[in-house]
Amino acid sequence: MSELSSEQGQQLMTLLECALSKTPTFTVREERQLKRALTQHLEAAGLPDATAIADTLGDMGLYSDDLEGILPMLREPKRELILELAYRLSGLQRSMQRIDTATERAAKVVFALKNYARYDHTGERIKAQVLDGIETVLTLYYNQLKRGVEVIRKYEEIPQIWCYPDELNQVWTNLIHNALQAMDNRGTLTIQAALAQERVQIDINDTGSGIASELQERIFEPFFTTKAPGEGSGLGLSIVKNIIDKHKGQITVASQPGQTIFSVRLPLHGA
Repeated sequence: MSELSSEQGQQLMTLLECALSKTPTFTVREERQLKRALTQHLEAAGLPDATAIADTLGDMGLYSDDLEGILPMLREPKRELILELAYRLSGLQRSMQRIDTATERAAKVVFALKNYARYDHTGERIKAQVLDGIETVLTLYYNQLKRGVEVIRKYEEIPQIWCYPDELNQVWTNLIHNALQAMDNRGTLTIQAALAQERVQIDINDTGSGIASELQERIFEPFFTTKAPGEGSGLGLSIVKNIIDKHKGQITVASQPGQTIFSVRLPLHGA
C-alpha cells in the first residue's frame, strides 16, 4: 500500500468496493463466457495482457458491466500491484463467504437428515406440514440440484394436515429422484403447492423426456419400470401409490415430451 499514491489508493478502494459488493451465482460455463467477453472488451480498449487481467477480474466477480468504473485504474502503470492487492483482500471476503455458506449448508443437511431419519413408531397420524418434508428432500438432493437443475417453488399458504409424515417423505423422495433422472440432472424442477377442494395438492413438474402415453397407465404397477435393466426395481412408484392410498389421497400423472407432472392430492382432515 505504501507504494501507491493517494489517487492509486482510492482506485484500489473503488475496485475493492466493487468486488466485495458482488455475490456471483454463475455456472462454470457462464463464467467462461463472461471472461471471454471481458477479454474482448479489454483488448478493444487497447490493454496489454487482457487475458490475465480478465482472469483476475473474473475471479473477483467483475465482468464487462463493471469496466466503466475501473477502466482508468487498469491504465495505471501500477495496475498489476493494485489488481494483486484487490484480489488478495477480496479473497479474504470470498473465503469467509464460502465458510458461512458451507456452515449454513451443513446445518441444513444435518437438520434434514435428523428429520428424514426420525421414524414415528406409533403408527398414528399426526398433524404436519407437507412442505417441510419436501424441503427436507430438496436439501438432501442439493448436490444433484446445484449442477444443472433450476428449482422453482410456487407455494401457496397451506395448513398442516393429518398424515404419516415419514411415509410422505418417501413419496417426495421417489418423485423428486425420478424427476432428476428423467432430466438427466439438467432442466427445471417446478414444485407447486395449493389448496383444492379441502385437499392439499402438490404438483411436481420436470422438463425431462416424458413418459410414453401407452406406459402411463402402468407406471404404478409393482415391478413395472421404464428404466433400463438394472437401473430400477419397478417398486418406487408402486410404493408411492400405496402410501397415497393409505392417506385416502390420489396421485395422477400427465406427461408429454419435455414435461411430466405428478399431482398428489391429500385430504386436509384425514379419513
